[in-house]
Amino acid sequence: MKTKKKLALSTQIFIALILAILVGVLMTSHAAIAESYIKPFGTIFLNLIKWIVCPLVFFSIMAGVLSMKDIRRVGGIGLKTIVYYLCTTAFAVTIGLLFGNLFKGTFPALATTDLTYESSGSVNFMDTLVNIFPSNFVKPFVDANMLQIIVASLIVAFAIILIGDGMSSDVDTKPINTMNDILMKAMEMILKLSPIGVFCLLCPVIASNGPAIIGSLAKVLLVAYICYIVHAVVVYSLAVKTLGGVSPIEFFKGMMPAIMFAFSSASSVGTLPLNMECAEKLGADKEITSFVLPLGATINMDGTAIYQGVCAIFIASCYGINLTFAQMLTIVLTATLASIGTAGVPGAGMVMLAMVLESVGLPVDGIALVAGVDRIFDMGRTTVNITGDASCAVIVSALERRKNRKRAG
Repeated sequence: MKTKKKLALSTQIFIALILAILVGVLMTSHAAIAESYIKPFGTIFLNLIKWIVCPLVFFSIMAGVLSMKDIRRVGGIGLKTIVYYLCTTAFAVTIGLLFGNLFKGTFPALATTDLTYESSGSVNFMDTLVNIFPSNFVKPFVDANMLQIIVASLIVAFAIILIGDGMSSDVDTKPINTMNDILMKAMEMILKLSPIGVFCLLCPVIASNGPAIIGSLAKVLLVAYICYIVHAVVVYSLAVKTLGGVSPIEFFKGMMPAIMFAFSSASSVGTLPLNMECAEKLGADKEITSFVLPLGATINMDGTAIYQGVCAIFIASCYGINLTFAQMLTIVLTATLASIGTAGVPGAGMVMLAMVLESVGLPVDGIALVAGVDRIFDMGRTTVNITGDASCAVIVSALERRKNRKRAG
């Protein structure tokens, strides 16, 4: 008897994505119904993801660090990860500025009078540095503060390694690995609901914004999406091919479930469990994905950096301001550093944009021009962010394997 072949998760998510767009377009005149009766099921799905992601990151990083059994190795991997993230972010904002300037003439002339945008307050880098370190063991989990969870898991993992070094036999790490396996299995169960979650999250967005998208901001959105695609296809393809030894086609094919989920949910942290699964299938080591991906979901913002570049040019052109080369260089540096400086801040894209505009003397009020369609920008930038995280996991794994082969040889 032939068994029925189940549709792959990526295919199910893709079907849900298409259905969400079609139903969303049909429901544009009934957006309130979509918001009231479809969106809550998407929220339930996102709540389950948020519930699992904090303990998953905590135990996953601990299990990854403990499997390395060497604090110096963790430091080496951390350094490679941060250097890669900073380089790709610098490339991203440069691409955003380049295409923003190329298409500047096509941007609509929007009225800039009576604009208001309440800035969330500038994010001081030193304050962020202080806030990385938790003052309470439970609070990071309650607040879903990923940076604090990462720091807490590293401290506990390092302590276990150091206790093991000082004893005749290593400390039993089985309970931590078991807990990690349990959370991974729970995550697997939740991810099976992805197609329903994707449909229920995306449909109300299309119903609410459908006609508005094909308006005056369509060109700015188009330029941003061209930049997203160029950055992913050029920068990540070259990086995974030259440094990771993985075919770009194979990479993007393997990443498709995570890409589609990120696009519809617009949540880097929410996509984390699925991103880990995709990266491991592409050959990234579990111990490295456990460390690199949670860190990337918190501090790596290539898509957001592209958004800064495009929006800075657009806002400047709306005010009739031509940015100088020095100002553009300032934007590159500010956006690159701000991607780490604003880590863990809700609505980080908007906060970063406020910082970037202030760094070159552009009116922060200009954010009000793009705030209305920020969700549409966010879907694309989240997709780029998580793809960059996975490319880093694949590359760092390949570099570590090469280093180990050299040592063995």
